[in-house]
Amino acid sequence: MQSLLLQQSHDFPFEKIAAIDLGSNSFHMVVAQVTHGQLRITGQFGDKVQLAAGLQSDDRLDDASQQRGLDCLAQFAQVIDDLPPGAVRIVGTNALRAAKNRYDFILKAMDVISHPVEIIAGREEARLIYVGVSKTMDHGDQKRLVVDIGGGSTEFIIGRALDPILTESLHMGCVSFRQRFFADGTITKSNFQKAVTAARLELLSIQEDYLDEQWDVSIGSSGTIKAAFNIIKENGWGKKGITPKTLKQLQKELIAAGHADNIDLVGLKPERKSTFAAGLAILTAVFECFEIEQMDFSTGALREGVLYDMMGRYAESDIRERTVNYFVNQYHVDLEQVKLVTQTALSALSQVSNAWQLNNLSSEDMLRWAGLLHEVGIGISHSRYHKHGAYIIGESDMPGFSQQEQQALANLVLRHRRKFTQSLEFKFTKRDQQDLDRLAILLRLSHLLHEDRKEGDIPIFNLVAKDKTLHAEFLEGWLEGRPLTVANLQREADYLSSAGYKLTFS
Repeated sequence: MQSLLLQQSHDFPFEKIAAIDLGSNSFHMVVAQVTHGQLRITGQFGDKVQLAAGLQSDDRLDDASQQRGLDCLAQFAQVIDDLPPGAVRIVGTNALRAAKNRYDFILKAMDVISHPVEIIAGREEARLIYVGVSKTMDHGDQKRLVVDIGGGSTEFIIGRALDPILTESLHMGCVSFRQRFFADGTITKSNFQKAVTAARLELLSIQEDYLDEQWDVSIGSSGTIKAAFNIIKENGWGKKGITPKTLKQLQKELIAAGHADNIDLVGLKPERKSTFAAGLAILTAVFECFEIEQMDFSTGALREGVLYDMMGRYAESDIRERTVNYFVNQYHVDLEQVKLVTQTALSALSQVSNAWQLNNLSSEDMLRWAGLLHEVGIGISHSRYHKHGAYIIGESDMPGFSQQEQQALANLVLRHRRKFTQSLEFKFTKRDQQDLDRLAILLRLSHLLHEDRKEGDIPIFNLVAKDKTLHAEFLEGWLEGRPLTVANLQREADYLSSAGYKLTFS
């Protein structure tokens, strides 16, 4: 049997790709040409959407902030409307993670820009930021601390070379802190210090672990840190990047200005004025808590990390493969059993992929991962292990996976046995839900064919699929002497009928 735990590499199919970062403060897009496995940036676009400013007290995005986002995406769409599916990856961060009506916005966004929008967890955002930094700055074998202050969250990563060691995301950013401490634009020594203190309190949860890990160099990325770095450079305040001394100088200038509108610093863009004091307060707290003496700036960040991660998914560096392997080992899965189920599921997929329109790499990957992970909950409770497995997959940090991908895997694991109509109450598009239904049917069929847990027993069958019907014809004589399998198939036909699918077999 071919190893299912070894990633299958594929030639990268795109000559031009794009990554879009739907940040809490700004939306950014980077477009790149791919030549001989190398990226060459050909376009960068961005706009201050300030999505987080539109989060109301009930954690719903208001109409005005949604419209700002859609208007920005319409501009991006003009640049990438010729790119095929898969060549564009769009990721949403803290504001969309927090918004209860995020899927309303996503559906509107997909009408404007014809590519799926993914929501990524905070630690996944941190990992992607580190990928962007590590691919654009070489520090050899030195251990580095990377800090990225966004509109709604701040990410912290310690890593060496291309590998992150610690990743964390804290719920504080320049937009949320502006609303808490600088809502009317006034900047005083008092409210600035209150913002610093609030940030220090947030940092307490990770301070000890990060100081214990230690690092050789510190790197900052994205808006606030870029602005601070540019101001220091343009005004000739120092040659060592950002230091405690230059932070004090920046703070002094802001308090002297007294109001965001009055800030007049060479190197600070006008659209950054309203959030700069809030971002600087967070950066000051980071310097104090982590005892940082000097910080450089990286041009690479989340969107560059997304680009490189896209390329890695077609090579032998897809982090999702390592994540799945980790879960298989962590939860002591019966490897031979899940490999048999997965092999049979992939065989079934190859027979119905055209009829059920599942002929793409993502369907194959999703089914393979679900097959390998479908028993992760079995060590908790056998009778309900599908529910425990779905919870583990849906709620764990899974590097490389978006929240939608995690929920899709959890959906498949939950529904691989018992009632087909079980639900995690997670919203998918109509097309994605149809694909998940069909992948779930293939996983269910494979699971029941191997429920006797006989090693090496590979069923031989032909499948014929059409819309909501599936007929399985087994090798002559194979079902004879397998009353458990026949009973399971009959029961499965009943389960599927509740969702309007018809299963027959002979």
